[in-house]
Amino acid sequence: MNHEKTIYQQRHRRSLRVRKRTRGTADRPRMTIFRSHKHIYCQVIDDESSRTLVAASTRDKDLKKAMSYGGNRDAAQAVGTAIAQRALKAGIQAVCFDRGPYKYHGRVAALADAARTAGLSL
Repeated sequence: MNHEKTIYQQRHRRSLRVRKRTRGTADRPRMTIFRSHKHIYCQVIDDESSRTLVAASTRDKDLKKAMSYGGNRDAAQAVGTAIAQRALKAGIQAVCFDRGPYKYHGRVAALADAARTAGLSL
C-alpha cells in the first residue's frame, strides 16, 4: 500500500497548519496569497462574514499592462503595492498575513514587503 501523499494533499495540510493560527476579523482581516508559475493573486478576507473585501492579481487589466511577466518578484511587488492601496482606500489599515503553503521567501516575501512599504500594517 502506497502511503505517500500527493503534492496537493501536502500543500493543503500546510495551508491548514498556517491558517489555524491566523484568523481574519472585521477590524484585522486576513490577507492571503496564491501563486502559480505565471501569476500571483492576493485577497483580503473577513473570515467572520466570509467575504473578500479587496483583491489584486497580475491578471488585473491595469497591472497586466505594466508588466511583461506575472510570475516574478517584480510582479509580486506590483501586486503588493496594489493590494495595499486598495485596502487603504477601503479603510483597512492592518491585516494578518496568511502565507498559505508557501515559504516566506521570494515572491511571497516581495509581495508582503511591498504591501508594508505602501502603508499596510502586516
